[in-house]
Parts: sequence; C-alpha cells; structure tokens
Amino acid sequence: MSDAPDYQLDHVCLAVRKIAPARAVLEKMLGYTARTEVVTNTRQQVNVQFMRKAGSIDIKLIEPSSLSSPLVEFIKERGGGLHHLAFKTQQVAAGVQDLQAKGARVLAAPQPGEAFDEADIAFAFLGAGLNVELIDTDRRRLEKE
Repeated sequence: MSDAPDYQLDHVCLAVRKIAPARAVLEKMLGYTARTEVVTNTRQQVNVQFMRKAGSIDIKLIEPSSLSSPLVEFIKERGGGLHHLAFKTQQVAAGVQDLQAKGARVLAAPQPGEAFDEADIAFAFLGAGLNVELIDTDRRRLEKE
C-alpha cells in the first residue's frame, strides 16, 4: 500500500476570450448549465465560471480579468482552449510535494483560491504540455442552487 496521494479528475479548464459566449455554446450544444456565478480570482487575474452537467465532470471557463493577466498571452499564442486539468487530492501541499518529487515543476505554490471559497489550490507542469491544478475541496464560490 502506497502513501502517495490519490488524484481524481475534478474538472477541465478552458481558457476563453470571453466567458459569456463560451457558456452559451456549452449550454446550447452540450446541455451544460452554469454551476456558479462568475467569480474574479485576483491572484491569477482571471474571471472564473464553473459549468455542470449531470453525469459529467465540470468544465471551468476562465477569461482574463485585465489586460495584464498572464492568460492574455496564452490566448494570443494558442487562441484559447485547454488550459489545465484539475485533480482533487486529500491535501494540496502533500500533492505538490509528491508531484515535485516525481519531476513536476511547481508553477504556483499552494495558496487560497477565490473560486474555491479560499480553499488551497496549486498549479504544476507535469511535462508533455500538461498543466494541472490541485484542489482538496468540493466548495465553489457563488454556487447556484
């Protein structure tokens, strides 16, 4: 039995120029609905909205909250699209240490995430073009009924 953290896919994050039109496409084409209101994450300089659909994982939409957001460059270079996969683990700091020991590069150390009601989040680059977010909560700020 291993003491390594368990990682479960929680959501897929898509970088978009604007949340509203992307949300409309997910609603019309794939039957998703808004799980949360739009939340501004000042630390990552993005606006965030979670979308949900019964029987599927959430999709998180992120748009730059200002022209100085690091996401602006990502969208300029790639046109948007898959930004990261988010994995839920028992404890964010332990997950970061585990991934780092396996060769991942930490992009953002554990810090409170505004879209997650201040629960810790962290970001790491695993290699092969894959960025991941680690979370340890089910909470979402401004969740709709």
